[in-house]
Amino acid sequence: MADKTFLNWPFFEDRHRDLANRLDAWAAKELAHIDHGDTDAACKSLVAALGRGGWLQHAAVDPDGDAPLDVRALCIIRETLARHDGLADFAFAMQGLGTGAISLFGTDDQKREWLPKIRQGTAISAFALTEPQSGSDVANSTMTATLDGDHYVINGAKIWTSYAQYADWIFVLVRTSNEGKKQEGITFILVDMKTPGIKINPIISIDNEHSLNEVEFSDVRVPVENVVGEVNKGWTVAKALLAHERTGIA
Repeated sequence: MADKTFLNWPFFEDRHRDLANRLDAWAAKELAHIDHGDTDAACKSLVAALGRGGWLQHAAVDPDGDAPLDVRALCIIRETLARHDGLADFAFAMQGLGTGAISLFGTDDQKREWLPKIRQGTAISAFALTEPQSGSDVANSTMTATLDGDHYVINGAKIWTSYAQYADWIFVLVRTSNEGKKQEGITFILVDMKTPGIKINPIISIDNEHSLNEVEFSDVRVPVENVVGEVNKGWTVAKALLAHERTGIA
């Protein structure tokens, strides 16, 4: 058993120690047999296992705020998963971001449709924010989404998108207006990765791993009901999710 001295910190309670012990026992039994020879299959298997075990419920975000329901619980879960399987920890974090986007900003229909799938591990999500020309300056997003009837038509590219090759759905920031401040014309939208016009270009890192991607969109048609939050208010969604992501990494 790895050292768990962090659980001795005074702000951890007995229920947190119980959580760590339960997850530790579950992970030792359920995650040890997953074959990482095929990383694609392993990622999907890990997400499915976390969903079956009920652990993705802990990735929920309080609908009345922008913080996880219990930051200490998330700390314990991520520490424990990282000790057992680093990819499981990443899968947990990514599903948590998906839950957060829908919980905080989704419509009632989106919540009914997507929250069970994300928490059960039957729908894997990815996030595409950074662009080749604007880098991490989200406000300078140039990927366009043009309204055409009851669909948006998306064109452009995102880069450094983590594990897009495993995703069933991808959340993207798109430019829907050039009026006003640049932050005001951005919209957050959910795209089915099976939609025609999406191309994934793998980025192989120096350690010969494939976790990053460039994702190209060419006349990708997305129903208007897939907008998460308000049209032209995607900056608000992005800030909330980036804060959640960065504090999770910390």
